[in-house]
Amino acid sequence: MTLESLLSPRLSLCHLAGSSKKKLLLNIAQAIAEEYPQLDADTIFNQLLARERLGSTGIGEGVAIPHCRLPGCERPIGVLCTTEPAIDFDAADRQPVDLLFALLVPEDAEQEHLETLAEVAALFSDSRVREKLRQAQTNDELYALAIDSAAAA
Repeated sequence: MTLESLLSPRLSLCHLAGSSKKKLLLNIAQAIAEEYPQLDADTIFNQLLARERLGSTGIGEGVAIPHCRLPGCERPIGVLCTTEPAIDFDAADRQPVDLLFALLVPEDAEQEHLETLAEVAALFSDSRVREKLRQAQTNDELYALAIDSAAAA
């Protein structure tokens, strides 16, 4: 699955507000529901939060990949965002998170979920990609940098 098929300019959110992990996940859920009105923001938020309760999706180096399988979701959906300031995400390295890629997949897409997570994690493991994305000043710039970085990977 390509990043371009997961992400849209409208779900590339530069400097997303959120004073805590919960507030950030709520803002992500609301952004998804605005773009995909057939999906319910509360359900998205609750599914993302339930996954976080199993263990933080903060993978280190200021990056988190919150994710869940979602009833009613017909195709994988990605949301890329930067935050300012960085948020405590209970990451293993104890560093606050300022770069997130949220991933929703259909409820029965377990294998696709794992494969897509691995691809996203690999992209964010590159320090040059992380730094480029952190420099974005607008949603469109964030989207373009992500797509270009994924294509070059």
